[in-house]
Amino acid sequence: MTINFDEIPDRRKSECTKWHAYDEDVLPMWVADMDVVSPQPVIQALHDRVTHGVFGYPHVTPELKNVIVDRLAELYQWQIQPEDIVLTPGVVKGFNLACQAMAEPGGGVLVNPPIYNPILHAPKNAGLFRQDVELIRSDDGTYQVDWEAFESIISEQTRLFILCNPHNPVGRVFQQEELARMAEICLQHDITICSDEIHCDLIFTGHRHIPIATLDPEIAQNTITLMAASKTFNLAGLQCSFAVIQNPELRERYKQAGKGLVSWVNLMGLVATEAAYRHGQDWLDELMRYLEANRDYAWHYVNEQLPGVSMAKPEGTYLAWLDCREAGIGENPHDFFLEKARVAMSDGATFGRGGEGFVRLNFGCPRSLLTEALERMRSALSTL
Repeated sequence: MTINFDEIPDRRKSECTKWHAYDEDVLPMWVADMDVVSPQPVIQALHDRVTHGVFGYPHVTPELKNVIVDRLAELYQWQIQPEDIVLTPGVVKGFNLACQAMAEPGGGVLVNPPIYNPILHAPKNAGLFRQDVELIRSDDGTYQVDWEAFESIISEQTRLFILCNPHNPVGRVFQQEELARMAEICLQHDITICSDEIHCDLIFTGHRHIPIATLDPEIAQNTITLMAASKTFNLAGLQCSFAVIQNPELRERYKQAGKGLVSWVNLMGLVATEAAYRHGQDWLDELMRYLEANRDYAWHYVNEQLPGVSMAKPEGTYLAWLDCREAGIGENPHDFFLEKARVAMSDGATFGRGGEGFVRLNFGCPRSLLTEALERMRSALSTL
């Protein structure tokens, strides 16, 4: 199977947030949305469904749940039951539902900034307060958990820990020892874990994704795991994800949190997810080879050609976390590169504490777009 990921789809002629958020001369390298065409079997499944011509209220089929069960067993040796799966219209709604499910007056939620910014807002949406445990950045640009801060910030009010693994934006794929320590701390303090694992399929050579719920049956009973085909197969606009909740009481509490708010999942999202999981692996294997080459290209270019900017190799995701604090471009590198290079990246400050002076660059695109963006950035820095 050979797929041309170098082809640039014309997205300005579609209803695309990524390519319509900025002026036409700006290269959009910001939101986590790849500029690649989804797998042909997914496109065909959607085409067949459209040809049917009836778009009534959707039903989650046993076939979809079974393909998820089989996939988790094959990838992670994780044995779950179909009833453990709760379909949701997006992972953002998923961790917001987790906050709603755990909501109690004065309750706290642990998060590890800099982190995907909707996670920062989820506690407040549910009337909870956020407890930040900032990740520690090493000299080589990689990040670690601050274990002393993690344990010291916990109080009797802490109800939930939102884990992001693989971590967005810093690109860490947490190792088994790290996950086990997080889980043990949460068990000791009766803190439920909500694990955002939406990037779980996007793992680079030398690293392995471990769902935290697979570590131990007791941990599984204390965990809400959020996954989706959306980032993996570029289906974000179809709004389909799922939660795996093996504890029946926790699962019912989670479902009750969505009553009247989340009634069903987009029909096309259900169709696309099943097709992607059944028939998309060859496409994904080729995509990962392409993304890894893009990652390595960006890593070399940033560290060798962009003075004052540094980048550690992400272990997962298609997102690069660029440290611009030594570039002499002021406190907001997002604004500098937008104005001087006409390249739009995500502003690091929006990811919370530890994000100031950084930008997040999406390298999930044809190489020519990535090259053009980096060359524009180099030219802008050369004028300083």
